[in-house]
Amino acid sequence: MSKVNGWLSTAQKSELWCRWKGQSLHEIGAPSARSIRPFAVWWRVTVGLSGRPSRSGRVLTAVEREDISRGSASGVSLRKIAQLLDRAASTVSREVARHGGASEYRANEADQRAWDSALRPKPCLLAMREQLREVVASKLLLDWSPEQISGWLTTQYSTTRVCACPTNDLP
Repeated sequence: MSKVNGWLSTAQKSELWCRWKGQSLHEIGAPSARSIRPFAVWWRVTVGLSGRPSRSGRVLTAVEREDISRGSASGVSLRKIAQLLDRAASTVSREVARHGGASEYRANEADQRAWDSALRPKPCLLAMREQLREVVASKLLLDWSPEQISGWLTTQYSTTRVCACPTNDLP
């Protein structure tokens, strides 16, 4: 295997990228029984990160989500759960509502959805919804401003989220 920049071969890099999500640098390097230093240096230079992907300290952790799941399953009020977690009651309430309500809430699914929704960049609504794209294009041809289109969409489609579009998504 040829070494790239004297550190890792292309095959080794591919393997490491496959194991990256959710593992620490030591966990990634353990199967190869090699020093993790070449990988860590390459990682910092290439990606600018070190180690496991991280979240902001403000978001709920997997452990907190599990506590919410167990508490709601045992009939504890959301306010009490929030108090035990030292979180705002509204945070816990929105978390449970966002993931199906108290009877449907599952910590693992909620945590995975949170990781998935945190991925960037997010696709623009106009790119994902053809109906919305056609409506916006027709209004732009009529020389409507983005603010006018957004206001019109809000009044026209106020009962559905199919055409909900913030002004900053418009060209």
